[in-house]
Amino acid sequence: MTRFAFIIHPLSTADVARKYPFARYLPDCLVEAAMARTPSKIVSEITGVRSPTGAETAGWFVGCPLSSRQLAEWPPERTIPRVIEAARVAEALGAEIVGLGAFTAIVGDGGREVAEAVEIGVTTGNSYTVATAVQGTLEAARLMEIDVSSATAAVLGATGSIGRVCAHLLADSVARIIVIGRREEALQTLLRELSGSRAEVIASTDTAASLPEAELVVTVTSALDTVVEPEMLRSGSVVCDVARPRDVSGRVARERDDVLVIEGGAVAIPGDVNFNFNFGFPPGTAYACMAETMILALEGMTEDYSIGKRLELERVRESSGLAVRHGFGLAGFRSFERTLSDEDINRIRQRASETANASA
Repeated sequence: MTRFAFIIHPLSTADVARKYPFARYLPDCLVEAAMARTPSKIVSEITGVRSPTGAETAGWFVGCPLSSRQLAEWPPERTIPRVIEAARVAEALGAEIVGLGAFTAIVGDGGREVAEAVEIGVTTGNSYTVATAVQGTLEAARLMEIDVSSATAAVLGATGSIGRVCAHLLADSVARIIVIGRREEALQTLLRELSGSRAEVIASTDTAASLPEAELVVTVTSALDTVVEPEMLRSGSVVCDVARPRDVSGRVARERDDVLVIEGGAVAIPGDVNFNFNFGFPPGTAYACMAETMILALEGMTEDYSIGKRLELERVRESSGLAVRHGFGLAGFRSFERTLSDEDINRIRQRASETANASA
């Protein structure tokens, strides 16, 4: 059996307070200072992952006790050693491949420096994350009765590792795509890459002006704060939020009952999986980045996989095929940490229709 590990970390000090309630009464700076002095360690054992092929795997969650802010804002000489420390815990446990979760995946050249420091395989899980994000967005569009072939899509964070490949995949399905990023030079490079696609491609650095044009939005930034607000979204649109921490403001859930917001990457895990840890998902489901690590273990693939700043389209397609082979698939839709029912989606579609009729 090939074993795996997956590195997790608190997205914010609120995550720490859920385990240690006294932390909610302390300033964030004190909580983060305590986290910085805490060593990486095993969080839980994961059992029961079983493929229809008969292959099995098991593994561990390993905790890297730094917040998203610390991982994003601290200098590399402080963050990279901490992620390497967590990867070495995984290696010592007997894992043959380790996945880098959330912000641990962006330090050290997208995992490359971590991979160079350990003897086991490393992946960010981004290949399968992209595959499920696009698959989920297109399926949600179908449920919202959006004609994808004539629709406009927008990718926010399009010049990043995940956003770039999302743009490539969507550009073959939609009529028009707006790629949104902060750096004009990187956007122009992406425009050239997409020049032969089916869609008309437009580059923008203005999120607020661009998102209202799109029926489909995939948002994948590495921002620490939310970047998508209610007034930016078109009625009846689908928004797939792949980012953690999430990009879409909680105001959207409260104020826009005519927009379908889904979380990217919720995947059903085959077998009778027990994570022995509550990370907010229903039993038997996980983030796609976690799932990719398990898929690679089931396949016995222990080389470095989704690392670096530039994902390969071939790897995205390969990960999707391996997922099907081993019984992984989308686990319905979630929105703002809760499961969406068919009734919820019907209600959003109906409200969007009412809004359209009222403005006609």
